[in-house]
Amino acid sequence: MSAAVPKTPEALVPMLGDYLVERGAITKANLKEALETQAKLRSNGINTPTGQILVDLGFITHAVRDAALYDLIVHFRNALQEANTRLEQRVKERTAELENALEQLTTLNELKSNLVANISHELRTPQTHVSGYVDLLVSGDFGPLTPDQLSAMEVVQRASERLGHLIEDLILFSVSERDQIFLRIQPTSLLEMCAGVYKRALPKAQERGIDLKLEPPELVHIDADPEKIAWVLTQLLDNAIKYTAPKGRVVLRTVREENFIHLQVRDTGIGIPANQIEKIFEPFVQLDGSSTRKVGGTGLGLALARRIVEAHGSIIHVQSEVGKGSQFEFLLKVHQA
Repeated sequence: MSAAVPKTPEALVPMLGDYLVERGAITKANLKEALETQAKLRSNGINTPTGQILVDLGFITHAVRDAALYDLIVHFRNALQEANTRLEQRVKERTAELENALEQLTTLNELKSNLVANISHELRTPQTHVSGYVDLLVSGDFGPLTPDQLSAMEVVQRASERLGHLIEDLILFSVSERDQIFLRIQPTSLLEMCAGVYKRALPKAQERGIDLKLEPPELVHIDADPEKIAWVLTQLLDNAIKYTAPKGRVVLRTVREENFIHLQVRDTGIGIPANQIEKIFEPFVQLDGSSTRKVGGTGLGLALARRIVEAHGSIIHVQSEVGKGSQFEFLLKVHQA
């Protein structure tokens, strides 16, 4: 076994020989002879520092060696302090840059939210007028319409309704961006809420040839904001119907687990790639972003749904397989009387 290296300051300064040459304390030939001697000693299992060998060979005294070691240690310490100072300064500069970038990003987000909110509110008034007058025309309050005119007005009516839903989504999104999702938590009949959501989604499912099913919900009340959770379920059903081919199946079901209710929307649609699941919850994002995509929408539905569910203290979980379908699920508490 080789001898242990002495734990001396010299053992931490491998540049001692070069330093002594630079100072003129020894010659290059002296250093070369000392290194050769050191190599021979190591081959015999003896580790001796270069400085000690220089002393043993009579090239320098102990005082010269110790002074050189002291100078080197001071030099290294000063260099380390200088490096630390530069590093601290760089960290401060980088922190300031990041804080400035964060401030600019926050300002841009506020401007975006204000822009979306203002545009949405400005669109709501004319859209309400258009929708109101279209309803009057379709109902015949301004006189009878020919079959062709009625058919055309019904198309306009559906488009106006869809525009209204998009505007409401934008307004809700702008509000949620400012962390202002206000909830009216109250005991909510699970059966009544699910039945209402199912009834509203059924015409669209039938129009697309989708088999929409509602499995009988538990006869319990849950702690929730009924309007907002109904909105979430409507969004999940709407997406399931949009991304499921005709003759496919969409199911709204609930499962009780002790003091919680699992609310689930399952479909036999196109499915979502595993690396895209998180992306579908980003605002204004459509997985199919091409100009020829088959389904419409602003890409806000799932982003808002996640925020509403999280405001209830829950999380939306997604299970999906491409070509076989998806399941969206979240938990809500059963109301305790």
